[in-house]
Amino acid sequence: MQMAKITGFHRDDDGDWVAELDCGHNRHVRHQPPFQERDWVQTEVGRNAKLGADISCGLCEQGIPPDAPT
Repeated sequence: MQMAKITGFHRDDDGDWVAELDCGHNRHVRHQPPFQERDWVQTEVGRNAKLGADISCGLCEQGIPPDAPT
């Protein structure tokens, strides 16, 4: 599993939280129990606590180049 560090967060067009990764990719980090338990994403304190944390990057695993800046 290819890992990357979380460097920041932003919301997508639907209002869902997206983690910005040091590999250049973005990854949704939704809290949708019981499927995805990420209650930390609901607060600024929780998100800030995850800055620098490792998270898997499926796009790196697939060899897909990083997202282009928007």
